[in-house]
Parts: sequence; structure tokens; C-alpha cells
Amino acid sequence: MPSRTLATAPLALLLSMPLHAAPDPADWDAVLDEARGQTVYWNAWAGDTRTNRYIEWVNQRMQDEHDVTVVHVKLDDTSAAVSRVLAEKSAGNREDGSIDLIWINGENFAAMKAADLLFGPFAERLPNFALTYPEHNPEVVTDFTLPTEGFEAPWGKAQITFYHDSAEIESPPRDIEALLAWAEANPGRFTYPRIPDFTGSTFLKQALIALTDADEALYAQVEESDFAAVTAPLWDYLESLHPHLWRGGRQFPASGPEMRNLMSDGELALAFTFNPSEPAAAVADFELPATTRSYVLDGGTLGNVHFVAIPFNSPHKAGAMVVADFLLSPEAQARKQDLAMWGDRTVLDVARLDEQAQALFALDEENPAMLPADALAQTLPEPHPSWMTALQEAWRERYVRN
Repeated sequence: MPSRTLATAPLALLLSMPLHAAPDPADWDAVLDEARGQTVYWNAWAGDTRTNRYIEWVNQRMQDEHDVTVVHVKLDDTSAAVSRVLAEKSAGNREDGSIDLIWINGENFAAMKAADLLFGPFAERLPNFALTYPEHNPEVVTDFTLPTEGFEAPWGKAQITFYHDSAEIESPPRDIEALLAWAEANPGRFTYPRIPDFTGSTFLKQALIALTDADEALYAQVEESDFAAVTAPLWDYLESLHPHLWRGGRQFPASGPEMRNLMSDGELALAFTFNPSEPAAAVADFELPATTRSYVLDGGTLGNVHFVAIPFNSPHKAGAMVVADFLLSPEAQARKQDLAMWGDRTVLDVARLDEQAQALFALDEENPAMLPADALAQTLPEPHPSWMTALQEAWRERYVRN
């Protein structure tokens, strides 16, 4: 009886076949050798020019130092990449995936990990990972309450930061309730990005934490709570807020960068970002007026770490690990934090670096829009990733007109 070919083998058999041996990050010299000449297809959100120019710089450095080419596969929504990897797995593509590295966190990481779509653990074996000092900074090994378990490597930090034109606003609102009162008194001068944009979705979570009496429920699976009861104060709040937003709440900017453009055009007087250095970088680039000032809400604001991960079927795992390790180097982290490049804050524990490395991370305190380092000391933890998805779906049911 003739043996069956791979083309006719059932899917279950294909999925059970062993993959080619992945490089062991414990033997880093072997990883470096295997990576040379590889092209790493990095799927990453491309909604901001600063992010894109940083990835271009990474590509140049990787070519110069490691003979690795980085191709930025530009995404509007990370979930599209997650769906692609899932589709490849379902089709039996176990070794020749189209994605080598993905910028990820939150609900997308949870979905990929639950579906066994990730290679690893690898992150804690990267040579530069030790510079994050995870024993002192547990946020670099936790993603929206979920342990990363080495399946993603930290890359940068984010925290909601509000900014305003001090020439127009002398005393900006310092909490969610005050924000509503300010919007009522200044109609059309504030808004938030359209859901499911991650900046807009984070605003929903920030407001919900402030408004609900059951915030402990947010740190468990959403199915374990009474979603309607927990979120009722949020919907009441939005019903009061929306009529006073930009364009009467009938339209929303597509993203955080688009909201920044509205500030630049003078249509808004108050906005927020998930990158604390973004207002200062925009002032340095003459995109926002020098009268721009940044602040965080009383009681703190939501923050998280964003990561990079390697899909299980990446054909260039060695190259992907070398890129992930370079992203954790003091050189790359300092370059990323530089306002002239991006302004994204580092995941390294700068205070524990040597003096030469510490000097790379000095903040531009002369920029009037730059937050002082201690302003971000009170960071609110992200809810369980299931809340993000549930809030997005509920918002769209209420506010998306078919």
C-alpha cells in the first residue's frame, strides 16, 4: 500500500509533525551565527511616523551589526496579524509562517498564547533581558495581569498622559468627573479616539476604574462578573460626555496621532496620549505650541509594558531573537526614548545600569511639555485582557451607526 504524501495527509497529522529544531537562546553564539543573512518580517502598528522611523533605524543597525534585515510589515490593527498566524496554523503551516516578530500586548497576547501560536519561552534567555531586572520590575514579565512566561520580550512602557495648551487652559481637569465638567463648559474642545483604537479603549478603562465600585472585578475574567452592572456607570458617564465632545460626539478621531493633529490645528484644547513623552516630542518637532503642558490625573493613570513576540511558525526565529535582544540594549532603548527619534520610555532599570549607560537616558527637562520622571510613579495596572474586548464590543453596539 503506497504511503500518503504530505499533500494528502490529514490536517491532524500535519499538526502533530515535529518542527525543525529552533535555535536555543542559551547558546547565543549559535543564534547569532544562524541569524546572519536572515530577513525578519516584523509586523508592527504603523500609525505614527515616529514609530516607523525608529523601526527603520533598527533595520539599519541590524544590517550593520548582524547582517539581519528587518522588514516592517505595517499594521493598522495588530489583531490582523494574530488572525493570520491562526489561519496559518489551521492550514497546517507549521514552519514557514509569514510573520517572524510581532509588536504585541494585552488581548492579542492573551489570544495568541491561548491558541499556542507563540514560540518560546525565549525572552528571559536573551542576553540583554537581565537589564530589565525583573525581580524589581514585575511589569516586564506581566501583560494585562497575565504572566508572560518568556513568550514575549519587553520593549517599551506606556502610560496615559494628558496634555493641554496652557495659553488656553490655566487649570486643567484632574480627574474623570472634573473632565466631564470641563467638557460641558468647553464644548467641542475634547474627544477620544474611536474604538477599537487602543488609545481610545484605554480611555474607557481609565474612566471605568474611576467610576465603578467594583473595580476588583476588572482583574479577573470578564465572564466572572456582572458586566452590565460593573460598566453601567461608564455608559452613564459617556452619555453625559458625548454631546460636549468634538463634533458633538458624532465623529471620533481614528487614533491618538490623529487626536494630536486636532490639537495642532487648534480644534482641541485638551487631549491625552499613551506615550508620556509624545507631547514633548511634538513640541520639539514644532507640531504643538511651546505652551503645551503635560500632566497625569490625580490618583494615577493606566500604564502597561508593550512587548515583541515570535510566532510558533516563524522561519527566522534566530533573526527574530537577535532583533528582540537588540531592542533591549541600552543603545536601542536610549535611541527609542530620544525625543528626536520617538520618545518611548525604556523598560530597562536605568538606576541599576552603569554610569555610562545611565547617561544615555537623561530626559530633556528643558522641554516645557516634558513630564518629570517622578510624575509617572503612580501607575494603575491594566485590567484582565478580556475586559478590553468586552468594552470594545459594548461600545460599538452603542455608538456605531450602521
